[in-house]
Amino acid sequence: MTTTTTTTTTTTGAGKRNFGNTAVVRRIASLLLLLLLTSSREDGGGGGGCCRRCSAFGIILPQRHGKRRIRRLLPRTPLSAVGGSTTNDKNNNDDDEVDVVVIGSGIGGLSCAGLLAATGRRVKVLEKHYEIGGCAHEYAVDLSGRTIPSSVLRDDDAVFRFEAGPSLYSGLSPDTSPNPLKHVYQMIEEEPEWITYDIWGAYLPEAPEGYELSIGADNFVKILERYGGHEAVEDWTALSDVLRPLARDIMGLPSTALRPDAGALLTLVAKYPWAVVNVLRRASRITKPFDLEELGVKNEFLKNYLDLLAFLLQGLPADRTLTAVMAYMVEDFYREDAVMDFPRGGSGAMMSALARGVTKREGCSVEVSRAVKEVIVEDGRAVGVRLEKGGRTIRATEAVVSNADLYHTFRLVKDGVHAGFDAERKLYLGSENDDEEDWNSERGVGFCKSFMHLHLGVSADLIPEDAPPQWTVVRDWSLGIDAPGNVVVVSVPSKLDPSLAPPGYHVVHSYTAGNEPYEDWERFEHLIHDAAARKSDAAYQAFKAERAQPIWDAIAKRAPGVRPGAAVVEQVATPITHARFLTRYRGNYGLAIAPGNKEGWTFPAVTTPIKGLYRCGDSTTAGIGVPAVASSGAQCANAIMSVWEQLKLNSKIRM
Repeated sequence: MTTTTTTTTTTTGAGKRNFGNTAVVRRIASLLLLLLLTSSREDGGGGGGCCRRCSAFGIILPQRHGKRRIRRLLPRTPLSAVGGSTTNDKNNNDDDEVDVVVIGSGIGGLSCAGLLAATGRRVKVLEKHYEIGGCAHEYAVDLSGRTIPSSVLRDDDAVFRFEAGPSLYSGLSPDTSPNPLKHVYQMIEEEPEWITYDIWGAYLPEAPEGYELSIGADNFVKILERYGGHEAVEDWTALSDVLRPLARDIMGLPSTALRPDAGALLTLVAKYPWAVVNVLRRASRITKPFDLEELGVKNEFLKNYLDLLAFLLQGLPADRTLTAVMAYMVEDFYREDAVMDFPRGGSGAMMSALARGVTKREGCSVEVSRAVKEVIVEDGRAVGVRLEKGGRTIRATEAVVSNADLYHTFRLVKDGVHAGFDAERKLYLGSENDDEEDWNSERGVGFCKSFMHLHLGVSADLIPEDAPPQWTVVRDWSLGIDAPGNVVVVSVPSKLDPSLAPPGYHVVHSYTAGNEPYEDWERFEHLIHDAAARKSDAAYQAFKAERAQPIWDAIAKRAPGVRPGAAVVEQVATPITHARFLTRYRGNYGLAIAPGNKEGWTFPAVTTPIKGLYRCGDSTTAGIGVPAVASSGAQCANAIMSVWEQLKLNSKIRM
């Protein structure tokens, strides 16, 4: 991976760039950028562009017994504000000029906006959807199946709160943590409450009856011995001995302190000198793809399990995942006194806390239902945006930040406006055609697959009282970890937070884990913007039912009463849904860029060839995952603010 140090780039090959900075600084910045993928102590389950985390799958965090605990960290806004628009009315004005415009209110966009607002800048966040959160947004549905926007939702409304994306988290409740999202919360001084728990379930080909255990290293060894035999335990022990020292070096550096210029010498090298030295010393191993054969792993069960974890982490199998990422995962097995976390109020509470980091500042706002048509570029610099409705123009004196995915970020700037941006667009997207339907992504960078989701509101008696809040199902290792419907994650968050469902009910969010190919859905693209047509199209509805069946089967493993027709509310989301409501090109989960790939692809930097135009999110340096996108937001903010402003904010980070 490579970070930029100036806003002018020269394309030297597929995804490779020469940025004209000193070799030493470039090497330090590029290597430390790996932290964006490894300081990720957290997951996100479902939707496109959300992330997942290894500890969420029944084996990672050290064992801790006991019932779930609720930890209140900071005062919360009323529950009515959790679901969506948290714009502060006194700041929600039609000012035509601010310092920074942020396009999109995903985790990356709001993290960036909150940090910049904390420096005194006037920041305006513009969200196309009527709810904030991007791929991590939450939406409310009443008992009749009617969606109620949070802007009109009352405290006493009986609703199911559905999470569009993340559902599994860790590393957020402790006061000290290497989790980048935790660091953002610390720096903006806003945070949701955290519920902690330690039980996870899994159904594997070797364990069709399933198991439910406290997560942690000791229990993982028991799983290995039971299903993989003594060889699996030996391989695991040897692998841990190799990877744990790498992880300890990596975890000593906060990825949120990284910046794409020589200022990194102050924010990272001067502040964490020994950690930097150790990371550079082990750079050749850390940056390699995770090669199980080279590392001596022979046991098939362990190989399959590590493949599963890598895929759940970032949508790619183990051999296409950085060794640094897997090292961090292995170390997490041994983390003392660790548990899994869940935000009280669901993912909406997480996003609401990030939004408060913006709206509590004078002159700052977060606005929903504000679709941006284009970024305005004058004399080679981004100077503002133009909205789709009414053509309203909002000027940005310092920067425009896009939190859209890669494809839609490129579409925000008209072809021919900036030669460098045009060249980068052609490099990554592989076509000069400005028509989305004719865009040939196969000639450019690859995209991860999409998701199938099932959102259910069910009677509480259909979920066994002793069922865990989450479980994972793998049908058949031989199909391939990314085969459609082969891996399913089931989450019942109302078992942790009853407020997410009306009294007497549970909310269920289950999804196929980034293994749904968009190609199978291309024939339905004409339905994307026509809800009535989607509902009446028999072929579309039949295909939805077919591809959703593995999800129903996975839920029934632990809750056999939950079958089609048994739910009060039943919603099936497809890659078409992702493309429509999350504005994801082809419903993608992120860029499919493997370390050491022969094509030479690297993730785009937070800076762009256009001065004043920046980007953050899963299409940038950090890659896929909730921790990664939070880190990308911080890195993007760092690129805009001064070193001294960053150091002041970074002083609030507790590692």
